[in-house]
Amino acid sequence: QVQLIQSGGGSVQSGGSLKLSCVVSRYIHNGYCMAWFRQRPGKEREGVAANDKDGVTNYADSVKGRFVISQDKAKRTHYLEMNNLKPEDKGMYYCAAEKDPCSVGTVQTLNIMMALGHWGQGTQVTVSS
Repeated sequence: QVQLIQSGGGSVQSGGSLKLSCVVSRYIHNGYCMAWFRQRPGKEREGVAANDKDGVTNYADSVKGRFVISQDKAKRTHYLEMNNLKPEDKGMYYCAAEKDPCSVGTVQTLNIMMALGHWGQGTQVTVSS
């Protein structure tokens, strides 16, 4: 059974930091695009950051320079470190996995992830001003 188990999240003040974790089942860890998405209040789900099967990362413009996606292969765990958080970063954050595509800036990636991808349970991030 494919599983992505998330942890982390919570509430911080503007400018603060949080780190999200996503532990993945053994057999989907290799050769997959690992991505983070978020759904902010009143908005569509959107891609935030992704790490492709070759370890190449990409980010949404809104989080570049503030968020960092990383992985610990030995622990089968992917991370999203969020720094200098802003109130507009508030939302539900999800990790997801699928083989490709892996560009968070494209609707295609979101659509394929939604249709075929494996998803974590989501974790809430709240940023107060």
